[in-house]
Amino acid sequence: MKRLYEKLAIVLICFTGFIHEGSSIKEVAAMLPALSVSALAQLLPGRKLTAVLLALCAALCGILPPMVCMLPLLLYDALWEGKWQLILCGLTYFMGEPDASQVAISAACCAVTVMIYLRVSKLEETVDTLRSLRDEVTEKNMQLKSTNEAIARAQDSEIHIATLKERNRIAREIHDNVGHMLTRSLLQAGALMIINKDEQLKEPLESLKTTLDNAMTSIRQSVHDLHDDSIDLRRGIEEAISAVDGRFTVKLDYDMSEKAAGNVKLCILGIVKESLSNAVKHSTGDRINVSVQEHPAFYRLTVEDNGKCGEIAQTGIGLENMRERAASIGGTINYTATEKGFRVFMSVPK
Repeated sequence: MKRLYEKLAIVLICFTGFIHEGSSIKEVAAMLPALSVSALAQLLPGRKLTAVLLALCAALCGILPPMVCMLPLLLYDALWEGKWQLILCGLTYFMGEPDASQVAISAACCAVTVMIYLRVSKLEETVDTLRSLRDEVTEKNMQLKSTNEAIARAQDSEIHIATLKERNRIAREIHDNVGHMLTRSLLQAGALMIINKDEQLKEPLESLKTTLDNAMTSIRQSVHDLHDDSIDLRRGIEEAISAVDGRFTVKLDYDMSEKAAGNVKLCILGIVKESLSNAVKHSTGDRINVSVQEHPAFYRLTVEDNGKCGEIAQTGIGLENMRERAASIGGTINYTATEKGFRVFMSVPK
């Protein structure tokens, strides 16, 4: 749009040259082809047709002398085409009887046109540079945002792992220290009850043993809860996948909350490891899909590969171990072998 405004200004400059002319018909005849070619150059830049028409229009100066007044406009378009030499065709004007004053006016107008072109081209170059810088800054900001998000996720993951390790350490400390002391106290209380012959101490000793039993139950439940919370199932599965033979491409589809019981998590993790190990040992395929999903009423695990398998050795130790694991938490497990691959499917009700 800015270039159109500049062209309008150049056209007004060209009109000053027509003041020297006397025939309005020749002026109109010179303006129409020049304006038409200039408009075409605006619509079809960089075309051979545009360059040819600019040269022909400039050459008309030899036939139609008032055309020399429109040379500044043609020069402007030729400069944007990168072929200012096309205006040299306007030298045909000197084949006739050139008007010195008209030549001076046209030359001055061409000089002004060149200055306008230099100003506008420099301005457009600056705008392009600023636009490029803006795009580069936007891209850098997006990369920085992505990097910051990745760092934040990594920090959250490290904090989560550290929290789980600390919970596991606390559970071990309680189990090894407090649990053992309570167990010893229970044994001592039981021994005192056996050897006690004083009826007045019988009831206090029974109360003491009951209190110690309740404390042991509470401690055991707390340790159990801490241990359950310290199991990061997803991380365990990802570590098992990372250890798989490089000839396999393993895809994990994980959608399960961290609220599952510890025995369920351990069962799923154990079956995933056993299934991956079996696939590496026996499968002829190159792809394994692992899916762990939580539904409103049950948990679902699927491990399948794309290797050919004709039949299943039902007496295999690995398959029997997985069946026992599933049964221990009330789940069911099925194995399916087809020409398209081997599939392990387990369902555990909540």
